[in-house]
Amino acid sequence: MTRVFVSRDAASLALGADAVAAALAPHATVVRTGSRGMFWLEPMVEVETPAGRIAYGPVSPRDVPAILAGTAPSLGPVDDIGFMKRQTRVTFARCGVVDPLSLADYEAHGGLAGLRTAREIGAAETIDTILRSGLRGRGGAGFPTSIKWQTVADTEGERKYIVCNADEGDSGTFADRMLMEGDPFSLIEGMAIAGFCVGATKGYVYTRSEYPHAIKTFDAALAVARHAGLLGETFDIEQRVGAGAYVCGEETALLESLEGRRGQVRAKPPLPAHKGLFGRPTVVNNVITLATVPAILTGGADAYQALGMGRSRGTMPVQLAGNVKHGGLFEAGFGLTLGELVNDIGGGTLSGRPVRAVQVGGPLGAYFPPAMFDTPFDYEAFAKRDGLIGHGGIVVFDDTVDLAKQARFAMEFCAAESCGKCTPCRIGSTRGMETVDKIIAGVSVDANTELLRDLCHTLKFGSLCALGGFIPYPVLSALDHFPEDFGKPAALAAE
Repeated sequence: MTRVFVSRDAASLALGADAVAAALAPHATVVRTGSRGMFWLEPMVEVETPAGRIAYGPVSPRDVPAILAGTAPSLGPVDDIGFMKRQTRVTFARCGVVDPLSLADYEAHGGLAGLRTAREIGAAETIDTILRSGLRGRGGAGFPTSIKWQTVADTEGERKYIVCNADEGDSGTFADRMLMEGDPFSLIEGMAIAGFCVGATKGYVYTRSEYPHAIKTFDAALAVARHAGLLGETFDIEQRVGAGAYVCGEETALLESLEGRRGQVRAKPPLPAHKGLFGRPTVVNNVITLATVPAILTGGADAYQALGMGRSRGTMPVQLAGNVKHGGLFEAGFGLTLGELVNDIGGGTLSGRPVRAVQVGGPLGAYFPPAMFDTPFDYEAFAKRDGLIGHGGIVVFDDTVDLAKQARFAMEFCAAESCGKCTPCRIGSTRGMETVDKIIAGVSVDANTELLRDLCHTLKFGSLCALGGFIPYPVLSALDHFPEDFGKPAALAAE
């Protein structure tokens, strides 16, 4: 029978992939995969042919007879689709290609080669390879991965831990979910390599509760890995599910939650690398960071380091969301400009109206106008313009957006999600909402705008963690780039 491939990624399921797979099942061998990340084409069906996989999408059950008969219009070979052709897929090379729960499929596409390499060259050389690759944390902070690993490796302790932060809470982000649903063994392999390097025997994956499909798939993958002997006495992994608190994406609040307490930020030092989970030396990395490690060891540090720009080496899975025509995941080396990502790759707005702003880096990210679309997608380039890359999410807004209301939302979000441990975040965010409301109402606009700026300064430098510390990014960027939405003369927008 003809083999066909249909995604079971959560986004694909929401668009009807199960019904399409059911219609195909009596007539073809259906392989359920992860998503290729082209959500506007889902449900997408790939038909195996001697020339490679031919794609069709978006597909409904009524399209199935024509697809099987070869009379339906196709998108051509998957790798020739423009969105795919421009990518450099490293971390997501297998996502949408393999059966996520087939270890044989994973190995046939290069899986486990990284773990074998690590065991062959030893822990010290493996950490050095990660150092030379230039890999930095993809969770938002951009901290060099090798330094965390080396610190834990050098810290004495009877027991050490690897903790994976899969609490993907930023708006417009879905890379962690896609990988856990589409290529979970890459995360398992990456964690096993990390455990080998630092001498850890136990790993935990802290997954957000809003990801039921990712939770189910990853638990199933863990069972397959244990049965195959990849996990067990030397190193084992357990998945824990969070309770929905955004602040638990911060590493120390996450550790508190893992230990069974309320998710509140810890004062640092001590750093988790010295005193982390249960007071033991702990590596805390996010999903994409750990899942990229096997590919680096397989392809070599030099090949990975050759990608990107400046101090941002390798690739970044950019997630295009919001009011965008071609929403999805696009993996490429750092350095593409924001304009290329939004207009060329994303296709502009879905509404067809002009792009007015994009927010990069989740709810704590800055709002950039089109005038700043020449900014390269790079940690330092964004920092120079008072922006954040964060987890790589880009949310697009057309010209109907009200940036004053978006600034208020940032304060409201902080007030709702604050752990309450520090005064600037707990109290300042509530006062911020009140102040923005006064500005919107036209009450003492100049005085309240100055007060809002002063409040942002207090939040930035007085908060215990990045939740309060980064709130000034969306608020001040909205004030600076869109003053007309705050009752200021429109002419100020051009200054």
